[in-house]
Amino acid sequence: MSGVRRRDRHGRGLRGPLTPPQAPVSRSRAERFEDVVADEVRRLGRRWGRELARVEFTVEEVPEVEPWFDGPVPLGQTLAGRGRPGRGGAPVRIVVYRRPVEARASGEQELGRLVRDLLVEEIADLLGLSPESVDPSYDSPDD
Repeated sequence: MSGVRRRDRHGRGLRGPLTPPQAPVSRSRAERFEDVVADEVRRLGRRWGRELARVEFTVEEVPEVEPWFDGPVPLGQTLAGRGRPGRGGAPVRIVVYRRPVEARASGEQELGRLVRDLLVEEIADLLGLSPESVDPSYDSPDD
């Protein structure tokens, strides 16, 4: 009986999505998180575009850690190809780990701030600069 549409048990027919696919509420939490990271990368790219041209930004669910790992779970990290970051043929990759960042944030506003600070710290480390020089709006964890 393939190809036959069935009605729900109350006889009202099949139900479609409640919101259009382009509406923000219809996006998954992972998609919304990727949007936050992409927005921040675009913002930082306006100032550091040339320096970040060979940097790839990605989002992964969780970091790979060894079973005996006994430390804080990283929120992100910079991964480079062979040799020093940005030199040679391999691009540098900055990874943001979605689940640990979401676990630390208490709301959407704090999530955005965590992503911003994390990316600023990774970029600053990569470029050998202070986070404040990469982004003057950086919130130092010591404050």
